[in-house]
Amino acid sequence: MITVIGSVNMDLIATTPRLPEPGETVRGADFATAQGGKGANQALAAQRAGASVTMCGAVGDDAYGTEALALLDRAGADLSSVRRMKGATGIAVILVGGDGENMIVVIPGANAQVSEQNAQQAVARMASGDTLLLQLEIPEASIEAALKVARSKGVRSILNIAPLTDAVEHLAPLADIVIANETEFARLSGRSAETVDAAKAELTALHARTGQCMIVTLGGDGVLWARDGTIEHVASLEIKPVDTVGAGDTFCGYLAQSLDAGMDFAAAIRRAAAAGALACLKPGAQPSIPLSAEVDARL
Repeated sequence: MITVIGSVNMDLIATTPRLPEPGETVRGADFATAQGGKGANQALAAQRAGASVTMCGAVGDDAYGTEALALLDRAGADLSSVRRMKGATGIAVILVGGDGENMIVVIPGANAQVSEQNAQQAVARMASGDTLLLQLEIPEASIEAALKVARSKGVRSILNIAPLTDAVEHLAPLADIVIANETEFARLSGRSAETVDAAKAELTALHARTGQCMIVTLGGDGVLWARDGTIEHVASLEIKPVDTVGAGDTFCGYLAQSLDAGMDFAAAIRRAAAAGALACLKPGAQPSIPLSAEVDARL
């Protein structure tokens, strides 16, 4: 079983031939709304991958509150731990350029009200061997509380250290598995890496110091992972991206489901990397998450 504690948002998405420079106005090509939030995205990815998922979070009592949960509800996720709070649902304003790259501004809304007590109660209902998936779009104290209870209960914890905050240094060591992109990994390692080989060298050094299982997603350059002294690189599927929003969340959800189902670690990474790549072929965070049959057909 998988429990995801995290954010639930509505995404407001504008597409444009290119992203604007600071202070610049550009003409947009299209606008859409879609369900999002890193927590909800990862929960839906795990559910579509084949897991039974419980989502713990909060939405507002505005019109977006029900809509933000629609795809999770339709997929069959357990939403009994999602609270309806007075005020606004979380919002993400997303600009997507013609090359698929994006810029995002997140307004937390109800996500800021996911409390330590909510997090502790959610993990308390889990059993040893279950999988907990967390990100950094809810209060840091709640993430810390969840990680500590998970460790005491023998629950596998996976922490995606996005969006990057100053809390990452003390939260990351509390997790069993840490997932980071290039920028986030540079914060942990202390220096940026311009190539896959350089990133692999930095990951090797960090893993030797900490012994922690760590995964670094590199976009089109694939994935690096370190576990029990082994360092490996997995290439990405060759695709032409339409929209990279949600690719990292898809990776996280598929990895959680694959590990929770008992899949070999290396195979779980390959499956999650394929899912993340396929998520770049459609616009929107949650609508782009592939079904397990689509992913397994590409392996």
